[in-house]
Amino acid sequence: MTPSEKGTAVEDPDETATVETDDEQPADPDTAADTEDPDENAETFPRTYVEKLRRENKTYRDRAKTAEANLDTTLRELFTARVTATAKLADPDDLAYDAELLADEDKLSAAIDELIARKPHLAARKVSGSVGQGISGKSEEPFSLIGRLQRSA
Repeated sequence: MTPSEKGTAVEDPDETATVETDDEQPADPDTAADTEDPDENAETFPRTYVEKLRRENKTYRDRAKTAEANLDTTLRELFTARVTATAKLADPDDLAYDAELLADEDKLSAAIDELIARKPHLAARKVSGSVGQGISGKSEEPFSLIGRLQRSA
């Protein structure tokens, strides 16, 4: 062995070439990690298996998104049905959707009452009294179209 530089030794060219330096770090950190025992670091899986898992996970993510969208639609329909069941509003869509009101019927009723207090024209109207339709009282005389028209005028 003949020293060519300070801190470096070169072996005979007929033998395998080795270079020793004073540096303790490997030349390429990526290759140093590859030389370690793979069992110690992590398990590796074949590419086809990983791709299969990714496709499977994508399918599950898509199913979850669809389920969340269906759940939201169903909750909105339930909210509208509960507002309709109270029969306090003429149009159940007048009350904006609020998921918190689904859990407590008292809060839902209070929210409807508050909306009606602010906007009374949204309240459901009940027809009462004579509206001019159907039979009004008992009639002994036979039906007469002229008589009916005269009473209506």
